[in-house]
Amino acid sequence: MSREFSLTSIPDLNSRYDIYGAVHKGLRKAGCDLLGRLGTADFHNAEETGFLIEDLRHYLMLAASHVGHEDDHIHEALAAKGLSTTTLDEQHDDHRTAFRELEELIVAWENAWPLHKPACGRKLYLAFAAYIAEDFAHMHEEETVTGPLLWRNFTDDEMLGIEMRIIASLPPEKSMAFMRIMIPAINPAERAALLGAMKKDAPPEVFQAVIDFAVRPALSVGDFAQLAGALQLAA
Repeated sequence: MSREFSLTSIPDLNSRYDIYGAVHKGLRKAGCDLLGRLGTADFHNAEETGFLIEDLRHYLMLAASHVGHEDDHIHEALAAKGLSTTTLDEQHDDHRTAFRELEELIVAWENAWPLHKPACGRKLYLAFAAYIAEDFAHMHEEETVTGPLLWRNFTDDEMLGIEMRIIASLPPEKSMAFMRIMIPAINPAERAALLGAMKKDAPPEVFQAVIDFAVRPALSVGDFAQLAGALQLAA
């Protein structure tokens, strides 16, 4: 299989604002975790697999939301400067097709006779793997091609403003859901920076809710202790 990019031609951040980094790390880790679970699932066991299917639908909802956020905020900002997003828009349309097809495969498994559930589950696993492969290549392009395009045309404050508009557009439950997949996927320094900014700027009750419901449950005892030390949190 050929690819259109070099694995070694990856631009450095050079201290620029990484608008894609945290959310893409979250989607990659959550997608890989789900793919592993689909690969080991006993699709005969409808009750047990039902929880996995629920998690898969939740992930696809977040992925679809992320595509929409990029369309409505990042692509619009680029278009306002006369920069084309045609390739990215086409890739996002492909994603939307994949979301519909994956839902069809989920429904097919749900409606299948017990004897046919393993075959339906195998199709779902392979289809999700193919989607993940395409999405990872797409995210790579965004971080290595679109990211530098943003750096050339926007200041870090302007990119932060774009991200803040995305966050402001989210209902609280969806914002919390994105935090749950991002926090365990980013490194300790990134966690401290992200949550340190939130501690400084967000209402205390909102910050505490993020810690209680998105951060603490997602981290090991050791990782949370390290974060708590960096942010001077109560144990």
